[in-house]
Amino acid sequence: MPFFSYKARNARGELLQGVLEAADSGALADQLFATGVTPIDITPTAKPAAAGSNGDGMWSKLFEKKVTSMDVQLFSRQMYTLLKAGVPIMRSLAGLQESAISKSFARVIKDLRESLDSGRELSAAMRRHSEVFSSFYLSMVRVGEMTGRLEEVFLRLFDHLEFDRDMRGRVKSALRYPTFVVAVMVVAMVIINVFVIPSFEKVFDSFHAQLPLMTRILLGTSKFTIRYWPLMLALVAAAIIGFRTWVNTSSGRYQWDKLKLRLPIAGKILLKGTLARFARSFALASKSGVPIVQALTVVAQTVDNAYLTSRVEQMRDGVERGESILRTAVTTGVFTPVVLQMIAIGEESGEIDDLMDEIAQMYEREVDYELKTLSAQIEPILIGFLGLMVLILALGVFLPIWDLGKVAMHK
Repeated sequence: MPFFSYKARNARGELLQGVLEAADSGALADQLFATGVTPIDITPTAKPAAAGSNGDGMWSKLFEKKVTSMDVQLFSRQMYTLLKAGVPIMRSLAGLQESAISKSFARVIKDLRESLDSGRELSAAMRRHSEVFSSFYLSMVRVGEMTGRLEEVFLRLFDHLEFDRDMRGRVKSALRYPTFVVAVMVVAMVIINVFVIPSFEKVFDSFHAQLPLMTRILLGTSKFTIRYWPLMLALVAAAIIGFRTWVNTSSGRYQWDKLKLRLPIAGKILLKGTLARFARSFALASKSGVPIVQALTVVAQTVDNAYLTSRVEQMRDGVERGESILRTAVTTGVFTPVVLQMIAIGEESGEIDDLMDEIAQMYEREVDYELKTLSAQIEPILIGFLGLMVLILALGVFLPIWDLGKVAMHK
């Protein structure tokens, strides 16, 4: 998504400046309004440099480890523990800066201390580091400041980040084996085309006979690969660059994110995982006292899928018009009947946050089951593809030899 430079004023009238990532200027304005900040000017800009990029030497910055989601997760847990124990926020940040393992994150904490010392609020100070703290994180910290429940918000943010990291880790782990098998199969096909089949070509030429169709196809494919491999590489590179360029556009990102959810096997896992994140984020915002319309605005930025983000924003617009959450959820077309029933019960009982937590747990269990059985679902496809490849090679290579053997036996 593109980056925008903004100028805004908070409730005290202080001028705030920074750079944030958003789908467009309107989405950024919604983000700022959701955190209690009124935008004055929003202009497109380049990606911001990391904090502290001026000064300490180019080489040390180049090879220095960047701030990770784990750093932010541990920071959230430590801030909860210190604030709950009654430690002042400035002293808490000073202690975390000294004990920080990551030098990059230590510089971020130092800048937070300096910003607080100059009179800024914590959420405004964090907004200067949008590459470290997400828009959802910033919004939740702002809510904690307004409600006086900052330590509770930090604990919930820790749980949220833990769930998000665990979900991503399980997806990567489940896809590791299929990815490795596919990569090996591609390499094997290249080796066979470039090295194996050409060595058989001389043997086939010595037969001086009409070769079977499968053999002629294999020889033609091998010759084409050897002769035009630079062109094939160029086409693959152009396709990758073109795809990335298309995905970076608003319409391309929307269409690709929508297509991803319809992919065989992987699509339903992505959909359930994303909806689990949505339900968990909505429950967190609701429990923290955020109004529903503002909560949906904030949560839409955490979905990480342009298509589902538009569905959540559609829900927000419906609620703004006075429609019920259930009615707006039905119109999105992404929730199952069971989930819609739970939303209806939660809306009637006034416990929508607890029901959203249960919805998140339901989706998480389904995702966990899907991930556990992912290898079992993919293995038949991989085995079938591998068997087909072996069959084609066997027919192409051994049929001429078999035919030659039959001719020799009849002589």
